[in-house]
Parts: sequence; structure tokens; C-alpha cells
Amino acid sequence: MKYLILLFFLAALGSIATGYFLENEWSQKLIGFGVAGLFFIVFPLFSYYRWKDKNVKDYMLTKENLDKMREREKES
Repeated sequence: MKYLILLFFLAALGSIATGYFLENEWSQKLIGFGVAGLFFIVFPLFSYYRWKDKNVKDYMLTKENLDKMREREKES
């Protein structure tokens, strides 16, 4: 998965760089496809890869987590 994300990332950056440095009728479309690839493919895959084995409740501000934070603050 990590290498697939890297491949898509490099392809998107390559598309953006190619569209930026080459001045032809496809240059704006290449930049747009690169940005869309980053937004719709790379970022969601990266987010899924980083969060797939994590518990979302650990990162939410629930009453229990707020109480734990207050207890840690009192200890220090």
C-alpha cells in the first residue's frame, strides 16, 4: 500500500511539473489532472493507510477522555 501511494504521488507531481514546464495546449489539463489525482486518490489512500488500525474514540473529545486529561494535568 505504501508503494502504491508513493507511485500515485510521484505520478501526480510529475503531471503537475510536466504541465508547468511544458507550454502546449495540454499543460493546464496536466496540472489539473495532477491536482485532482492528489485530492481524490493520494490523500484518501494516505488517510486510510495511516488510520486503518487506530481507534477513533481515542482521538475524540468525550467525557471520559476529558476526565483523563484533567487527571493527568493535576498529576503534573
